[in-house]
Amino acid sequence: MPDSDLRLTFLQLVQRYDNATISRPPTEFNSPSEFDDEVLVPLYLSSSPSSKDHQIVIGLLRPVIIEQLKTENEQSRLANKQELWDLDIDTASSKPRVSFAGWVDTPSKRTTAMKELCERWRDSGVFPDVCGPKKWRAELYPVYKDPFGPHDHPKDDSNESNFAFDMERSACALFGVVTYGVHMTIYQEIETDMSKELKIWVPTRAKTKPTWPGYLDNTVAGGIPSGMGVFESLVKECMEEASITADVVRKYTRCVGSISYFFRTSAGWLQPEIEYVYDMPIPSDTDPIQFTPKPLDGEVECFELLDQSTVMDKMRAGKFKANCALVLIDLFIRLGYITPDNEPEYMKIITRLHGRFEYEKW
Repeated sequence: MPDSDLRLTFLQLVQRYDNATISRPPTEFNSPSEFDDEVLVPLYLSSSPSSKDHQIVIGLLRPVIIEQLKTENEQSRLANKQELWDLDIDTASSKPRVSFAGWVDTPSKRTTAMKELCERWRDSGVFPDVCGPKKWRAELYPVYKDPFGPHDHPKDDSNESNFAFDMERSACALFGVVTYGVHMTIYQEIETDMSKELKIWVPTRAKTKPTWPGYLDNTVAGGIPSGMGVFESLVKECMEEASITADVVRKYTRCVGSISYFFRTSAGWLQPEIEYVYDMPIPSDTDPIQFTPKPLDGEVECFELLDQSTVMDKMRAGKFKANCALVLIDLFIRLGYITPDNEPEYMKIITRLHGRFEYEKW
């Protein structure tokens, strides 16, 4: 739970979640980690040199995963089955690499292979802290060839699209693939003679949540499931989490950008994430009742309308889910509450909120 004695700066809040590195030593921008010396091996999409997917990197693998993939191939050989992985990791003259075996050459084949693998790992308890029965989400996330490219999802099993395959949400961190989410904040700005006051609807996460139980969020947030567009994911989450109807979301919500960060969990798992950010400002001439969020699916205990200073104080005390604190920092910057004049680390914060995970070095 959060430490009531904390008084984090905004940059420290960003550093808490954008904390993973793959090629640079610890500096003022990132804290030392016990996992800094791990050799991370890139996961390529194809093992075939003739394939245009041969040089596409989709994830980063930790040593413990490499050893498990070796075991997987050994078990396949013993069972007279095709090996799933091409492991080019012992060649001293070249960069180590792992890729899907040549026969796994379409999105549907990769999806089927990963489904069987992840379910077996779940049932055998190989990585219970990540994809065990208590962590299993039963929700597919898309993996894309270019993590900064289009979110397409063709129905014809085409290799021409950016879509690579689907995999179980909880297992994504095992393979270090980029995941995607959507965040929306409902706020109200009240103009006075001398200034303006900002109020934000803030939920408290249910204590039964598998991640960050009891922490605070921005108003609505959720992952983007496979096959669903970004905005439609937001519409779904708004109803499920906050009882905000689709017609209100479609009329009053606006896309305002994205944030991205490279998070390493306390157990060392890699979670590069892109979050699409939306605002729902409450119009001054509209009945605010239709914008009042209410818990619906049990993932939120309650919603509170908090003023800006209270939200900032709770953020600095570590009471917000870390990536939701980043979304709110982005909001405060865009609305002019965090500026170069009142925040000495303004440019460091801005650049850290829009990282590329050192993707060119994977």
